[in-house]
Amino acid sequence: MKSPAIKDLRDLKVIARDLERQARAQAEQAAAALQVERLRLAQEQLFVRAVGPVRSLPAKHLSKAAPRTERPAPLPVQQRRDEQAVMREALSDEFDVETLLDTDEALSFRRPGLGPDVVRKLRRGQWQLQGQLDLHGLRREDARLALAEFIRHAHKSGWRCVRVIHGKGLGSPGKTPVLKNRVHSWLVQKKEVLAFVQARPADGGAGALVVLLVQG
Repeated sequence: MKSPAIKDLRDLKVIARDLERQARAQAEQAAAALQVERLRLAQEQLFVRAVGPVRSLPAKHLSKAAPRTERPAPLPVQQRRDEQAVMREALSDEFDVETLLDTDEALSFRRPGLGPDVVRKLRRGQWQLQGQLDLHGLRREDARLALAEFIRHAHKSGWRCVRVIHGKGLGSPGKTPVLKNRVHSWLVQKKEVLAFVQARPADGGAGALVVLLVQG
């Protein structure tokens, strides 16, 4: 395709403006791509900090059924961002969880249709822990996202029982366990969660929950 003939100075100015617009559009596209990559890296670093170092649990804490080891296929960046936005919106802080918790000395939860023996078995440690998430030191929004990611990952991995460490809130203003109450509410809203109880003293006591998940 031949370039248009330049008849006078006005034609030259028009061509110059077109070239400038093209260069500006290319620069904007490059900046947008760089921003997406930076956001992806920041989200990965946030999740790594939330989960903490990965280590194998002792054999006595592992379930007889070995968890599935296949890795999920990589997701497009935009799809992952959309999923995270949905998870943040789905876990509401306005959800009234108190009406669903069993009013014993250590609040527990079980889905309708599950017998009280499920809670008793959880307290006794009948289901072996297959993973854990430590939310210590995270801000509310970061903790919400990390918990949603962890539950989703645990369910897809076929884990049945996990521990979530939220802390006792002793360092919060007024020593109020704000994050602990939020975690209760968020877990109840996750369809993958069947039940949870306060951990035994050796497993974190009032600063942690043992969570039973739907069989993946």
